Amino acid sequence: MFQWSKKVVKSVTFNPDIADESLLAQVENSLETQPDKTFSDLCKEALWKFLCVPEPVQTASKTANITTVEQKIGEIQNQMTGFEERFLARESHRLEAIESQMMQLTQQVAKLAIILNQQPPTYIPPDSVNEAQAIPQEIDPVINRISQFLDDF
Repeated sequence: MFQWSKKVVKSVTFNPDIADESLLAQVENSLETQPDKTFSDLCKEALWKFLCVPEPVQTASKTANITTVEQKIGEIQNQMTGFEERFLARESHRLEAIESQMMQLTQQVAKLAIILNQQPPTYIPPDSVNEAQAIPQEIDPVINRISQFLDDF
């Protein structure tokens, strides 16, 4: 028995005689009135009818093609759903982490505000620092003598 590969391409030749030209005109007219069909579809329908293949076998072939397309659509929809779930879970986790960090920062700022409000303000003007450095310090004679011994040691 002759075995075909998965996809077989056959050609149809129309000769320049009246019968073939008439048939070709009918094919073109049919394709214009049924834009969802192709020349291949018309040839298959004619072969089904000519070879007297039972109707259930014809519809089974079409149903199998529709079923595989529907299965592929379902698989793609499942993949998209899984992707959306993973994406939303990841983004919600990031949002929760940011909200947690914001809460911690708010608490830290509140604690700092409380600490600052409890302490009296200590402001040293820049002029008073210079005056403190300018005052000569008295040297204690005992420290002076001890420092000499330390230097010798």
